[in-house]
Amino acid sequence: MKIGILGTGMVGNTIGGKLVALGHDVTMGARAATNEKAAAFAQSHGPRARAGSFADAAAFGEIVFVCTAGAGTLEALHAAGAANLAGKVVIDVTNPLDFSKGFPPRLSICNDDSLGEQIQRAFPSARVVKSLNTVTCSVMVDAARLPGEHVMFVAGNDAAAKAEVTALLRDGFGWRTVIDLGDIGQARGTEMYLPLWVRLYGALGTAEFNLAIVRAG
Repeated sequence: MKIGILGTGMVGNTIGGKLVALGHDVTMGARAATNEKAAAFAQSHGPRARAGSFADAAAFGEIVFVCTAGAGTLEALHAAGAANLAGKVVIDVTNPLDFSKGFPPRLSICNDDSLGEQIQRAFPSARVVKSLNTVTCSVMVDAARLPGEHVMFVAGNDAAAKAEVTALLRDGFGWRTVIDLGDIGQARGTEMYLPLWVRLYGALGTAEFNLAIVRAG
């Protein structure tokens, strides 16, 4: 499968590298087609990996992962181009973290809206699915790094898109338990988990942890 990655940071590199290892063709996009981090990704991952602009990656991908910093996400998607995203599954891995007042970060969007919803409103023809934003990137692509049954979430308006993402999470990244939270409005819950995630990170001394859901019966 052809996959576009928007973003050159740790998340984009980790997801992109895993997808190449699984046999997919991946184009990593950045603001400029000559971006050094994207070029380094392409060089280090062999002939299945390419570098380009946001628009190049979005046009290339049958599926597009959004791995940008939250503050720059909508700008990056506008640079990618609505026409290049139309009809495609767009997996939103972002969180609206605001570091302007230092650490721990605040949420720039919460309660009555989410970054996932803003993406869907801005690009109504894209099939946006919020997922993977509740764990660190090493766990995103390798659920078996953590023992036991722990969970990943999906949220989005398009049932077929969520099913496609769930299959990729299961077959590619090893997620045995994927919970469909409902429409894209449910991205509010997963994004608002991040302040707790940050504090758990500090308390546990590691980013490699996740939630397990336990219920009666």
